[in-house]
Amino acid sequence: MKNIVKIIVFVTIALFLVACSNGEETTNGNNRLEELQEAGTVTVGFANEAPYAYEEDGELKGAAVDIATAVFAELGIDNVQGELADFGQLITGVQAGQFDIITAGMAITPDRGENALFGEPEMVYGEALVVETGNPLDLYSYEDIANNPDVTVVVMEGATEIEFMRQAGVSDDQITTAPDIPATFSAIQAGRADATTATEMTVRMALDSIASDDIEIVEDFEQPDVEGNPSYGAAAFALENEDLRDAYNEVLAELKADGTVAELLEANGFHPETNFPPEEVTTESVISGEHY
Repeated sequence: MKNIVKIIVFVTIALFLVACSNGEETTNGNNRLEELQEAGTVTVGFANEAPYAYEEDGELKGAAVDIATAVFAELGIDNVQGELADFGQLITGVQAGQFDIITAGMAITPDRGENALFGEPEMVYGEALVVETGNPLDLYSYEDIANNPDVTVVVMEGATEIEFMRQAGVSDDQITTAPDIPATFSAIQAGRADATTATEMTVRMALDSIASDDIEIVEDFEQPDVEGNPSYGAAAFALENEDLRDAYNEVLAELKADGTVAELLEANGFHPETNFPPEEVTTESVISGEHY
């Protein structure tokens, strides 16, 4: 009789623990969207890179920010709060719960896809090269950098351009990193590097903002024929927040279809057609390698 009572008690406790466990999982793992809707605020991580996401006079701006803001407004979340971080720390930040979403126009890559959940593509873009005015080293491609081992190039930490240059034959000892785009420009101006590279829109806007006579964009730059170029930028979420990512994607698709995304791209200096992602390109097709 005592054994039967023990068994009944054990089973009761086990069922209670399972019920508690399931309830906790639902609350903490699958209802992030509901939590954000209740709070009315979403925290976005950005890297201060115009025209994707940046801060100006205390205001969060940029194409990726505007797209995310439009999506969350449709989801009933009107307050978008920005958290500045180095580009290379964005994914670790969203995984650690520092942000709910990354809105930095971050390029979708297979490697990044292992550590974050990407939304569907919001934009497409190519690369650019910045050098000392007059281009004294005749740099017109990543191959030109690779062919001159004395050339050094500084790149924003965590940027896809590092791997692009490696694929083009640039050695690691030619590459240095900096926390942001202004720091890469300063490295060239101070003689610590010969060139820098980033996405074309970023470079053009950053150069316009400083109006420097010391450095210039290489107008005849040859786009690298490497995996990952052109790049497809998207928002990204923590791996456990599939519900939030899926809800975001659903609204994003509607805003693409009704022309809102194209309008927001154009308002931030992008071309509404050439910088708008093709319909056949999806996050899955990029991560699988079909469009990477």
